Amino acid sequence: MKHLAIAAGICGATVATAETPELTVYTYDSFVSEWGPGPAIEAAFEETCKCNLTLVGAGDGAALLARLKLEGARSDADVVLGLDTNLTAAAMETGLFAEHAVQADYALPVPWNDPVFVPYDWGYFAFVHEADAAAPSNFRALGDSDARIVIQDPRSSTPGLGLLMWVKAAYGDEAAAIWRGLADNIVTVTKGWSEAYGLFLDGEADMVLSYTTSPAYHLIAEEDASKSAAVFEEGHYLQIEVAARLANSDQPELAGAFLQFMVTDAFQSVIPTTNWMYPSVMPAGGLPQGFETLAQPDKALIVPAHEAAALRDEALAEWLGALSR
Repeated sequence: MKHLAIAAGICGATVATAETPELTVYTYDSFVSEWGPGPAIEAAFEETCKCNLTLVGAGDGAALLARLKLEGARSDADVVLGLDTNLTAAAMETGLFAEHAVQADYALPVPWNDPVFVPYDWGYFAFVHEADAAAPSNFRALGDSDARIVIQDPRSSTPGLGLLMWVKAAYGDEAAAIWRGLADNIVTVTKGWSEAYGLFLDGEADMVLSYTTSPAYHLIAEEDASKSAAVFEEGHYLQIEVAARLANSDQPELAGAFLQFMVTDAFQSVIPTTNWMYPSVMPAGGLPQGFETLAQPDKALIVPAHEAAALRDEALAEWLGALSR
């Protein structure tokens, strides 16, 4: 009887596991790290969905799209989280994504009505530096300075691509000259954000491409006010990060439920102090204390999503040309 009871227990557990749906979300590495928003969001969503949420780190933001293109309709992903408006047009060209039914009262700097992509946070790109060090006030001054900078590769990283678009949006036809001026300031180009920021914290560079919100991490999590974001006269490029459902998902209803969950307080309240960005929907408690100290750009720059794909190739060629000299 004991053996039969054990066998029955194993069989019951197997059936229970089989009946538990699984939702697979591809995202970027820092999102799933122990200090990122992933663990808290996974726990919160699983409480509501009675499912298993699997978050898969797939490199940095731009690498997500490359992986999805490679996997195509065979991808195990139900949702991708971590693209931005510089990539959404290219993502749509793949035919891999489906429309959503999410309704939300967004707190974004620009209107939002995209039928496929749901925004979950936003921020401004900026160069972060030690607060007690003098910082340039524009790209020309940065290129003329002796500052050592670390940036990310635009072919794998959304911040890296954002920097290309920032320079292009600010300088247009003069962008190539700006990159020639910056070339000797660049210590290295990393594959993703985490590696670049780590090099800056280790003292390998004077400035790192990150966000105006990055100093909030040091201030709130570490009680350290030693980091600042340089404010540039040209304005700062706006990043809006988004998620979307894969058209071939075998869990379409669950994927849709996750997208709707993203704009709830349970998700949005986690973003400021784990992803260190502004939430796309203002949490009931507002922003954490310390966010009021952050640099506020005088001008927001953004290339419309439908123009970004074409502009990217030109900007990438200018960047490669300058760095190969």
